[in-house]
Amino acid sequence: MRRFRRDPLEYLEVCARRSPAEVFRLPWGAWCVRDTEQALTVLRDPAFHSGISTFFGDMLPSRANQIALGRAVRNLLRSQLPAYRRCVTEAAAGLGPVSRWPEAGPLLVYRCTADVLLHPGAPPALRRQLAQAVAAGLTARQPSMRQRARAELLRPGLLAAIIEHVRGRRAGGSEQGGPQDVLDAVIGACPEELTDRTVANLYVLLFQSIVGNIGYAVAWTVLLACLHHPPGPPWPWPAEWLVREAARHRPFVWMVGRPAPHPLEFGGLPFAAGTILSVSPYLLHHDTHRWDRPEMFRPERWNGTERQGPYLPFSTGPFTCAGAAVAHSLITETVTALAQDARLTVSGGDARPLVSGSVLPRPFALHRTLKAPSEARAHEGR
Repeated sequence: MRRFRRDPLEYLEVCARRSPAEVFRLPWGAWCVRDTEQALTVLRDPAFHSGISTFFGDMLPSRANQIALGRAVRNLLRSQLPAYRRCVTEAAAGLGPVSRWPEAGPLLVYRCTADVLLHPGAPPALRRQLAQAVAAGLTARQPSMRQRARAELLRPGLLAAIIEHVRGRRAGGSEQGGPQDVLDAVIGACPEELTDRTVANLYVLLFQSIVGNIGYAVAWTVLLACLHHPPGPPWPWPAEWLVREAARHRPFVWMVGRPAPHPLEFGGLPFAAGTILSVSPYLLHHDTHRWDRPEMFRPERWNGTERQGPYLPFSTGPFTCAGAAVAHSLITETVTALAQDARLTVSGGDARPLVSGSVLPRPFALHRTLKAPSEARAHEGR
């Protein structure tokens, strides 16, 4: 575990190289599939993925309910993309010349999704609690005990306030004309027999996923682009390429695990029912047999001329994230806004991740220097 904590992704690669079998043991007891072809087979196997997605735990009673909820939230976010684009341009301009990251990523995303997460007519105190939760780091499991404790102190009060608000909304009946916010979408997709607490927990889960996953993906994209490009000239890559390459090089979800639904044999080894069998998108994204120089951050690999390996930052198969395309659009819009009419550089940046449930960037400062008006016009003309 000490070696794992020093550089988790390098440790994973070493384990995969040294493993004589198609699967190897992880420090916490689960097993990871080493071979890319076998990993894709696991992810796409309908028998292995029978039942419900572990993302929602046991909060929803059926796979149909899970699908309905994912689609409802995805469709709502998709309808808000034009509003998000306008807001994030203003929010990026208001960051100032120096900002602290990665925490600025979720804060920026939350500022531009606050009204769709919880509409402006909701109790102001509850909206303030959501903002405080983002500022405290509740959108991802933080790497240090102190950070985690600070974030978790807010959870009981936030959950109690959401439960009370859920109770009021459910008692008042559904709104006409579709959901006003993500909470409406959750309530509408949940069976009536679910408790208010369960509905509130589902909302918190989605709130964390939307703000945290997108915000930290933005942080990774900006950090890697700045680390791999000399300060001064503008980035030579489109934001679309940057976002895709950052998600390949440092996927936020670096490990996808699922308990075996029944006793099975895999890679010549027997696994009892309930054993966690995992696939690492990071390993698949760095397979030297499938990718050209995968260890390098090269956004130009997305120009359409190079061979590509398996790309699954949002998983694949039966449990692919329903909001994958929308999340990619939100990340791209945010990176575009940050780089618009500005030069970006970082200080204190380090590409080694902090792994604590997710792959988080280490702290860095983003320096945003506005271009001269004539330079900005010349850039727009290209």
